[in-house]
This record gives sequence, structure tokens and C-alpha cells, in this order.
Amino acid sequence: MARLLALLLPALLILSACAGTMAGPRIGPDGKPMPSIYRIRPGETSKLQYRMLDSVNSLRQASGAQPLTLDSRLTAAAATHSRDMSLQNRPWHFGSDGSSPLDRVRRVGYDGQLMGENISETFETELETLAAWMEDEHTRTVILDPQATEMGFAWLQEDNGKIWWTLVTGRSASAGAGPTS
Repeated sequence: MARLLALLLPALLILSACAGTMAGPRIGPDGKPMPSIYRIRPGETSKLQYRMLDSVNSLRQASGAQPLTLDSRLTAAAATHSRDMSLQNRPWHFGSDGSSPLDRVRRVGYDGQLMGENISETFETELETLAAWMEDEHTRTVILDPQATEMGFAWLQEDNGKIWWTLVTGRSASAGAGPTS
């Protein structure tokens, strides 16, 4: 009997250790699952930008709008603002120097028309962020604006995992002035 117990005890300890690693999501004090950290690895920039562009264009196609193209100048303006929001530690459309989205796209030499800017402070992926933007009328309008022809998309991820996302849309100068409001 002692021999059987000596064999079963280590097996039981191994099984109990395995059960501890198979636990479900951690639960916060509010009873909801705690967010897991989405880490963006170096070298994934273009992969994420094109995944967002493809997703935005799928949504635009479903709404009858023409697809957007990725513009490096709008992306530079988005990257500048993501970094600035992190430094300010607040998601808003104005830079620490008082700059507006229009100021930022002009600074990077964008010669088209700024159509809109979406921002987010989150631990969520780019596609979860896009889904959240689509749930809000204001940010959904920026994404689906039929007058937009180009998009810039960038982010800054802090060491703690928080991500500051910025999506900027514009209408290229070659697309014409279009209707004015």
C-alpha cells in the first residue's frame, strides 16, 4: 500500500500543477475577465497597417464606398499624434503644442483634404479597436466617408501594453475638391 501511495502521490502533484496552468481568464474585481496584453512585435508595422486597411476597405465596400489607399504622409501624421497622446497620457484630438489634425497633416506635407481622425487608448488589438469605432456614429462616419480616398494608420505601444491608435482619412488632391459642406 505504501508503495502504491508513493507512486500515486507524485502523479497527483503533477496533475494538480497542470490544472493550475489550464485555468481560464483572470477575473477582475468587477467580475469581468481582465484584459490580456496584446503585444505588437517589432517588424509588424506594415502587417498591421495593411490588415487595418483591408478591414476598413471591407467595411467601406459593404457600405458602397470606394476603397482607401494607405498614404505615408497621413501615416506619419497619425504616428506623431499617437506618440503625443502617450506623452500627454490622454486621448484627444489636440497635440501638446495645440495642433489640430489639420495642422498635423499639413506639417507632413499632405496636399489633399483632411476628412477625419479616429483615436483610441486601449489594450485591444487593431481589429477590436476598429470594431469599437464602428459602434460609434462619429468614428464610423470617418471610416465610411464616401469622399475619403486615403488613410493613414499608426500607433504607439507603451511598455505596460497600452496602445494609442490613430487613424486619419483624407481626400487626395488628385481626387478633386468634391462637394463642400
